[in-house]
Amino acid sequence: MATTETTTPQPIQITDRALAKIRETAEDEQVDLSSTFLRVAVVPGGCSGLTYDLGWDTTVQEGDQVTEVDGVRVVMDKKSYLCIDGTELDFTDGLDGQGFHFLNPQAARTCACGESFGL
Repeated sequence: MATTETTTPQPIQITDRALAKIRETAEDEQVDLSSTFLRVAVVPGGCSGLTYDLGWDTTVQEGDQVTEVDGVRVVMDKKSYLCIDGTELDFTDGLDGQGFHFLNPQAARTCACGESFGL
């Protein structure tokens, strides 16, 4: 069954550092960003109940929300879209907390390590 791609308003802001790391990772992994999406998902897990998941995807599923941030197409399922709305994705490479970090204003609680959250 063919699905149509629906572009939605940006539920997520991606910092320049995070965009640069996404592009660098895509290049390192030989991912063609013209035909591949960055899938952002909220999944059960972690000590606060929910955690974020990032990965590459080439398929838009029924009900997925698609947005584009500075040339990077981001796709997420509807539940994740609702949980992520208003979130900023950043990347740090310092000694304290290297990697991608989500700053979600909807998070009512987070765990001490910052890897999971609850609404």
